[in-house]
Amino acid sequence: MAVIAVAFFCTASYAQSRIKVACVGNSITAGSGVENRATQSYPAVLQQLLGERYEVVNFGLGGRTLLYNGDRPYVNEKRFQESLEFNPDIVIIKLGTNDSKVKNWNDHGVEFEGDLRNFIDRYSALESSPEIYLCFPIWAARGSFYIQESVIASEIIPIISRVAAEKGVKVIDLHTTL
Repeated sequence: MAVIAVAFFCTASYAQSRIKVACVGNSITAGSGVENRATQSYPAVLQQLLGERYEVVNFGLGGRTLLYNGDRPYVNEKRFQESLEFNPDIVIIKLGTNDSKVKNWNDHGVEFEGDLRNFIDRYSALESSPEIYLCFPIWAARGSFYIQESVIASEIIPIISRVAAEKGVKVIDLHTTL
């Protein structure tokens, strides 16, 4: 019986020591377009690379916007609340692509910077005080789902850069890389 108690204690301690990573985002995060999202989405690959000391959870949802008044706001989704309740140690935010769509950007683009600040603040306020990474949206091919590469490059990325500097969060440049 003592062996079982020790094993349980060690297992519980190990589980508590895992570093929790929340991957928040749109279809790129969710794994749209890959054959097997459970093994080929970027959060799944990140889990494989980081190993057992980390618990990486995919909170991605296709088609979602960072804009609170966009056509499909991430903040209105159950997955957003679940990502907060996860109380992560690290948050990777990859939103902004769908915000560049004509209907979103023309009607609400001026709200993007404020919404991004508020979004970051929601995670910063968590008990875990997570390290936050903002991702630049990937390069968008012409005409893909009404996404505007010109808006991503000339407006969204500069806003993300400015807010990241202001909030002291790190940036992952997916745009240049991909």
